[in-house]
Amino acid sequence: MTQSAAPPDRRPVVTPTRVIAGVCLIAPFVAMLWVSSYARVEPTLIGIPFFYWYQMAWVLISTVLTMVAYKLVQREQRARKGGGPQ
Repeated sequence: MTQSAAPPDRRPVVTPTRVIAGVCLIAPFVAMLWVSSYARVEPTLIGIPFFYWYQMAWVLISTVLTMVAYKLVQREQRARKGGGPQ
């Protein structure tokens, strides 16, 4: 089998938009894997220890960051195809 190289205009390119989208997707993993930063009881929020409400907050933050990353990549792909931002 022969592999044909992709045309130069169709190759993936590392752009600032894609870097920002990548950071948006990596941030929740770093926050959750760095356990020593949130492995404590204080401060409590309406009686819920910090350990639990911090993780629940990251569920919402992760949703927003994933949506931002998706919109950034979608907008960039549209611009590369010549559709322009909408």
